[in-house]
Order: sequence, then C-alpha cells, then structure tokens
Amino acid sequence: MSHVRKAVAADIDQLVRLEALAFKGDKLSRRSFRRWLKHPGCVFLVNEDGGVVNGYILVILRHGTRLARLYSLAVDPSCRGKGVAAELIALAEQGARDAGALYMRLEVAGNNSAAIRLYRKLGYTQFGLYQDYYEDHSDALRMEKCIHRLDPTSDNRVIPWISQTTPFTCGSAALMMAMNGLDPAYSPSPLEEVEIWREATTIFMTSGHGGSHPVGLALAAAARGFTPEVWVSKKGPLFVEGVRDANKKRVMGLVHESFIEQAKKLKIPLHYADIDQRRLTDCYARGDNVLILISTYRMDNRKAPHWVVLSGFDERCLFFHDPYLEAGSGSTIAEEYRESIECQHLPIAREDFTSMSLFGARRLRTAVILRKC
Repeated sequence: MSHVRKAVAADIDQLVRLEALAFKGDKLSRRSFRRWLKHPGCVFLVNEDGGVVNGYILVILRHGTRLARLYSLAVDPSCRGKGVAAELIALAEQGARDAGALYMRLEVAGNNSAAIRLYRKLGYTQFGLYQDYYEDHSDALRMEKCIHRLDPTSDNRVIPWISQTTPFTCGSAALMMAMNGLDPAYSPSPLEEVEIWREATTIFMTSGHGGSHPVGLALAAAARGFTPEVWVSKKGPLFVEGVRDANKKRVMGLVHESFIEQAKKLKIPLHYADIDQRRLTDCYARGDNVLILISTYRMDNRKAPHWVVLSGFDERCLFFHDPYLEAGSGSTIAEEYRESIECQHLPIAREDFTSMSLFGARRLRTAVILRKC
C-alpha cells in the first residue's frame, strides 16, 4: 500500500531514476537533489509503494515571505491516473501552509494538458506566461493558488524584474525596475546599474562597499527625468550606527549632507516622518512606483539594508520585486532561471512587513516614491 513520507538521502538513486522516467528535458540533477534534501527551506515528499518511490514533490519556501513554489513534481508513468500527484500536492500544500505560506506558485509546460487540467481542478489559476521557457523551447504557464483562500487584487501594471549584478547594488537595480515600469523607453543596463550606485552610494557601510542612500536614489531618478519624493523617519546621517571607524562615519556624514543640499536645490520633497502601509499602498494605487528599504534579517539572518520595489498589495500582503538572486543558486542555467522567478512579486504578510521595514537600532524606515514627470 502506498504512503507519503518525507524524502531522505537514501532516496537519491530512486529520485534520479524517477526524474529520467518522468521528463525528457529540464531534469533535476543528482547534485540538485542532494542540495534540496539538505535544505531547511523546502517541503520534499515522496510517495512510496512497497519500497519503490513512484512519485515526489519539491516545494521551496521563500524565507521571510509567505510564498511557496512548487519547484518540481514527478510521477512514474506507470502510476499516473491513480491520484498520486493530487495527494502529493495536497500534502505539500499542507506542509507549506504549516510553515506560514500564503500562496503556492508553479510553472507548467503549456503543452502539458493533463497537468494543466489537474492544477486547475485543484484550484490553481493562470496569472502569467513565460515564452521559450523549457529546453525544448515550449512555453510555461505560471499558475498560482492561495492556500489560505485569499485572492490577490490585480492590476495591469507591468514592473520588470531586474537582478542586481553585485552584492551592493540592490538600490540601483530597484530604481531601474521602478523607472522602467513608469517609462518603458528607459533602458536599464549593468553599466547604468553601476552609474546609479556611484551617484547614490553612502561610500561606506559596516563592511564592504556602501549601499544606496534614499536621497541619493532620488537624485539619480531626478537626473533621469523622473519626479521623486523621499520619506525618512530619522534625521541625520543614515546607516552609521554599525560603523565603528570615526573617519568612515565622518565621510558618510559629508555624503549625507551633500545629498540633502542637492535635494533642496532641486526642490525634491523630503518628509521626515514614518511612512505607513496605507500611504505606501495609496501611492502605488495612484500609479507611483515605490522603493522601500527593508532589513534582510528575516530572510538571511543578516541585518543588512536592502532595497526592494513594491509590485502590488492586497488585504493580507504587500508584494515586492527583490533584485537579489544568489549567484550560482541553480545547478544549471535553466534551474537558475527558474529560481529567479522566486524573486518576483514576493508576498510579505503585512504584519511581517511592519518589522521588516525597520532597519537598525534607530529603527529607520525610509521609502522613495517615484512618478514620471
């Protein structure tokens, strides 16, 4: 009699065998299976019958968000039509829900009519399409299900997702997304990413290169023909509380003062106030694009400032484009491309966002509101 259990390292040979039976291309490698079996942020289940693994499901949990992604599902062809896939999906949804996920997302080949019928029967709806997605150049339907029965509100806005190409240019990448979303004629590029960082950087941080100052980002946007507005909850130099070197603090103070003076000359609105979720979503609803600084602690246990772009909202969540994609996260180019999708429209529960949008001991909250001139 078949039963579902957690996947273990001893299953690798059978998982590789099953992958070869189930897929002609876009197969997970043995190395990938090893990695996911050790990964704490996933739900990895197998269906076993008489010691034989005849199906598996791998769901990835995005740390710091309420989003789960059905990364891979395979069933032995000889066992299809027996409810194995539906059972695996139901139990994986339960595991993701228990871990705090609000949504489950997946990609499925547009020509896989049987799988599409199953997903629709189980409550998944299409919300996007990726052309030329798989190795055989077939398209992928993007499907989603709210596993807490919450339907996100939708709009017609298109905000492109752009990955940062260095560890310190999240602000530049976020600004390029926001500007391109407002003006499709604007052309982002890796060179532009570095140029914006040079214009907006604080020069120093606790360690490594400096990040982007909100007023510096606003100045960069204004120089490119956009109208920015800055909200910052604290006066004085930003990000200095973790910097011990007195000279670094002095330089960061000079940079801060320079940005403030330039903003005054350009009459860029600068509000010294704590911007709340209502104002953020109101700005987004009227057509502005919004950059928000968050702390990455809930995502990677590092207290680092990180810029993201608001890409939507509903009653339970705020959604964001996150420019950070871990280098080499996938074992193959196709797998890395799949994983980049996890950085788009990330749902963050409103109660989680309240703490995530505060940075440092001073509990800094800052945002840059952007509109087209």
